[in-house]
Amino acid sequence: MKLIVGLGNFGDEYKKTHHNIGFITLNEFCEREGIKITKSKCSSKIFEGNLYGEKVVLAEPQTYMNNSGIAVSELKQAFKPDKIMVICDDVDLPVGTMRYRLSGSAGTHNGMKSVINSLNNQDFERIRIGIKPEKEIYDLADYVLSKISNDEFEKIYPAIEDAIEILEKWIKNEKIEPKTSKNA
Repeated sequence: MKLIVGLGNFGDEYKKTHHNIGFITLNEFCEREGIKITKSKCSSKIFEGNLYGEKVVLAEPQTYMNNSGIAVSELKQAFKPDKIMVICDDVDLPVGTMRYRLSGSAGTHNGMKSVINSLNNQDFERIRIGIKPEKEIYDLADYVLSKISNDEFEKIYPAIEDAIEILEKWIKNEKIEPKTSKNA
């Protein structure tokens, strides 16, 4: 069983914000697969079913970003996945960049810090999508909670497509090398 968690903040006021790239990516993946994340379980909205012949749970934590680890820990306990993938934004990667890694630190991402602390390890796979603006950020919280402009989304979208390609291969158990793609 595989668990894929997109990180973000729940609620309409956070839709289409930089910090919701994990939700946005997971929703785009679901739209392509013709599935919906609607069931509530483990402090999350989930889809539970089969994709490509594999049992999967796709989850959007309904905790705020900085408490994402609560939901991921509950999901891990409930479903006992063989593998976990977390998708999130990364303010340290340029816009249009997608980075896939087998494990690693949280960097500056508080949601990822929460996941690592709750799981008590960092040995899970992750996809990070770059949201770093070209201009200097003076207030990080304001920036990550700001809406993504249409022009910016056009630059980010190819990284989301790269992430979806990784998710498809990951679910199918195809070999994936850690990689960084720069699209913008």
